[in-house]
Amino acid sequence: MRKTTYIQAVNEAMRDEMRRDERVFLIGEDIGHYGGLFRVTRNMMEEFGERRVIDTPISEQGFVGMAVGAAMTGLRPIVELMYMDFYMVCADQIFNQAAKMHYMTGGLLHVPMVIRGQQGGGKRYGSQHSQCVESTFAQFPGIKVVAPATPYDAKGLLVAAIRDDNPVLFLEHKMLYFTRGDMPDTDEDYTVPIGKADIKRAGADLTLVTFGYTLLQAQEAAEELMAEQGIDIEIVDLRSITPLDMETVLISVAKTGRLLAVHESQSNCGIGAEIVARTYEEAPYLLKTPARRLGMAPASIPVSKPLEEELLPWKKNIKAAVLEMMR
Repeated sequence: MRKTTYIQAVNEAMRDEMRRDERVFLIGEDIGHYGGLFRVTRNMMEEFGERRVIDTPISEQGFVGMAVGAAMTGLRPIVELMYMDFYMVCADQIFNQAAKMHYMTGGLLHVPMVIRGQQGGGKRYGSQHSQCVESTFAQFPGIKVVAPATPYDAKGLLVAAIRDDNPVLFLEHKMLYFTRGDMPDTDEDYTVPIGKADIKRAGADLTLVTFGYTLLQAQEAAEELMAEQGIDIEIVDLRSITPLDMETVLISVAKTGRLLAVHESQSNCGIGAEIVARTYEEAPYLLKTPARRLGMAPASIPVSKPLEEELLPWKKNIKAAVLEMMR
């Protein structure tokens, strides 16, 4: 095993798949000569050339549409959206074309493409560059949504996404890019299955379900609550939003009797609400106390650092929610 960053894990996944399969190519703004805004595609144009690492004009509608067409005709594009907030510019290409084409052609056409990019707060980028978008994409059948939190899961899920015959949204939280984690040797080929959650911390008192950067915040909160209050939290990392692994969630809730779903996007109509609803529909008898969701307050993310930190459901707010539930 070796230590590497989240950025390096994503870069390795794309590089390995481009070496393995000549149909894979990259397309997006500033991904080639510049190496990407966050340097995720650094040095890839030097290895694969301008025909497979394609710099585009500032036109998400144009290059996402090109990628959909390329995928329909046998290629396997990886599209980078510089900020996931910009998906609304190309919403028709994603939701009405990529997500629906396989169904509308009776299975004759596949759209094997990955849309990847960063989302989330923590960097003071303001309202138009800090949103989390997973719940919007989860509304549309035909597109899978993954949000890995560790370098190991990031590489394994991205490889799985590139090899998948369906469109996959690959969400990278900007606060994760320079985190480090254990990884297999570079020559080991592995995947992480899409649609399978992972228990990142075993516990007995409460099940905390989360994904992405809030996983790290939840882990810190859990360690502090154990030290300060003796509260033993089990943490379930969803990893995939669509498909949603409720089986792992309910197995955990059966052990703890309490459920808290945490995510950075707004609580209203979020994935946490879906998890709570499915728990009440499928297994309400498992709960000792009412299940809860914790998300961002219903407001746009400000540039101010203190206000941003107050708004986001990070460690302080997670600890407060857990203590309230345990009372």
